[in-house]
Amino acid sequence: MAKKLKTRGVNRTNWVVFVILMLGSLLMIFPFIWMILSSFKTVSDVYTYPPKWLPSSWKWDNYKTVFDMIPFGIYYLNSIYTSVVQTILMMGIAVCGAFCLVFLDFPGRRPLVSLIRSTMFVPMVVTLVPMYLLVSKLHGVDTYAGIMLPQVFSGFTIFLLVSFFTTIPKDLCDSAKLDGCGYFRILWNVVLPNAKSAMSTAALFSFLGHWKSYTWPLIITNKDKYRTLPIGMKYLVQESSSEYQVMMAASVMAILPVLVIFVIFEKQLVKSITLTGMKS
Repeated sequence: MAKKLKTRGVNRTNWVVFVILMLGSLLMIFPFIWMILSSFKTVSDVYTYPPKWLPSSWKWDNYKTVFDMIPFGIYYLNSIYTSVVQTILMMGIAVCGAFCLVFLDFPGRRPLVSLIRSTMFVPMVVTLVPMYLLVSKLHGVDTYAGIMLPQVFSGFTIFLLVSFFTTIPKDLCDSAKLDGCGYFRILWNVVLPNAKSAMSTAALFSFLGHWKSYTWPLIITNKDKYRTLPIGMKYLVQESSSEYQVMMAASVMAILPVLVIFVIFEKQLVKSITLTGMKS
């Protein structure tokens, strides 16, 4: 009898938690549903009070209007190109840096760790002026290199990978050394296969950070040819200040790559969050 009462109590608790999570999920997904539905509305539907969930007529022309108002395609392709290349470069630097900090013992290692860690506490605003002066001296204004290269180093990404690399038994690396493997083969054949979840998480965070980057691309670009999507969204707001349905259509298109990346790396992301709560 006591077991039945206990089981009922647990079930009631589970139902309460389930209801709370469902309500939280609805609150989180509500803005996205509203954004998608609003992107198909007419001007009258947008300003109707009380607000209408469904559009009176589905207006697909809102998406075409975005491309008519601004060179949205150029901004979109620039963001995809710069975000992907920056993510690849950042991951390459972070992987090599994390491997060296975890598996190699060399003079000056501790000061280097402190130096890299200190970069995480320096606001970007402090480095904007000297970074712009340096890039302009190197003729990097209005170039893809000027947009990407100053943003490929991340102390956060390095230490995120360090936290995962430390969970890999060093005996595996020692065994690989005995088999005649060099450091690059150990990294490629031993470390990376055991850190897929960490790599996916770091790549996801890196892509999201570069995709929504606004301040630096705004400063370093003057031509539409090199401007990225966040800057383009700003110009769209200026062009369509009263046409919210057009801005919603642009927002839907802007969020699609992020959703695709999240779907691809979702399992690895959940796995990495689970592993962070386990003891090595």
